[in-house]
Amino acid sequence: MMSTDTVPIEEPLAELERHLIAAYVAGAGHDLHDLRTRTDEAARNLLAEASRYASTRLSEIEARFQYLQTLHGNALRSA
Repeated sequence: MMSTDTVPIEEPLAELERHLIAAYVAGAGHDLHDLRTRTDEAARNLLAEASRYASTRLSEIEARFQYLQTLHGNALRSA
């Protein structure tokens, strides 16, 4: 049994992903909470598009991070 003061473990970029999805949905003129309560196909499609958008952006962020790590690692070895 889990105690009430235990904080669940979360993926490191989960909060950023939620913000990206919310921003995408807001940019499309919808509210994320309202969209999640809907059951129509248009709502599901928009949520899927928002999820793909967030995934793409997170991949881009991770790739840039890896690139910077490589640059900094190479710069340190060259000095």
